[in-house]
Amino acid sequence: MTSRERVELALQHREGDRIPVYDMYWGTTLARWRGEGFPAEADPRDYFDLDIAEVHTDNSLQLPAQTLEETDAYIIATGADGATVKNWKGQASTPELLDFAIKSRADWEAVKPRMTWNESRVGWDYWHGAYDAMRRQGRFVTLSIYTGFTRICDMCGTDRVLMAMVDEPEWVQDMLMTRAQLSVEIAEEMFARGFDVDAGWIADDLGFKQRSFFSPAMYRELVMPSHQLICNYFKSRSKWMILHSCGYIVELLPAIIETGFDCLHPLEVKAGNDLATIKRAFGDRLTFMGGIDVRAMADPDPRVIEEEIAEKLPVAKQGGGYIYHSDHSVPDNVSFAQYQRVMELVAEYGRY
Repeated sequence: MTSRERVELALQHREGDRIPVYDMYWGTTLARWRGEGFPAEADPRDYFDLDIAEVHTDNSLQLPAQTLEETDAYIIATGADGATVKNWKGQASTPELLDFAIKSRADWEAVKPRMTWNESRVGWDYWHGAYDAMRRQGRFVTLSIYTGFTRICDMCGTDRVLMAMVDEPEWVQDMLMTRAQLSVEIAEEMFARGFDVDAGWIADDLGFKQRSFFSPAMYRELVMPSHQLICNYFKSRSKWMILHSCGYIVELLPAIIETGFDCLHPLEVKAGNDLATIKRAFGDRLTFMGGIDVRAMADPDPRVIEEEIAEKLPVAKQGGGYIYHSDHSVPDNVSFAQYQRVMELVAEYGRY
């Protein structure tokens, strides 16, 4: 059975030979592992036989990037959406957003004309080769799209966006819909040039700990139309739709299902998500990818991760509808040996 076939069965809520497997890793995690026996030139997709591969594009404002300050410890720079960001060197962490070029609707209107299709939004030379390799390997291929609420927060600032959702909802919706429309235009161009991906994958963090950032009603009014625009496009081509959202968004799931999403990723445990509970409540309508606590992976007692996987996978995999993934991405406090054990356990408990 190919990876593509295996993932398709999971999304159809059918059982294959085993659960599909996918994961993401911090750069510092891979750097650590290369000192612990992970081959220097190895690609984790090949080494761990991952079933999913992603294609990425650029739907940014394409503002010129500029380094403002660099030390041995960090770098401060402006990015393609105008935010000033501080990133630490030699360690993985969430970038610190220091300032924003887009602070008002007038600022947005000044740069909005940049949100149009152009050839530089896809690295054609690289992705043609990568896509062809993914297909030869039989992988399930997704077109990853960073858009939505989180993207405009990274462009304007979270506090500013949350206030504007109440005080200036038309501005918020314009930003959301403009980027969604550009994302569709990029996807359309890629399909026209032979990138027949299997799914669209929207990355949009909608939740925090035990709560979503806004109510289901506000999701439906402001955010859902932009998600739905993209979902409708991919569904018109008979493709699947995956939503990545960090945090706890259980109260949003009925609307997310209505929007057209087929799969939810990554079900962060520390935010309050319980894989078995969510599977029982929504497993007939959504496939789930994730929900395995990375804190259990890093625990020095190997029984902790074995209990985590032994308790969750038999419930999650029943009747299909589950893809293994960590509950976000694998951090650098997980050793190579510990992660190898994770993969052994997933293979053991993930068989049908």
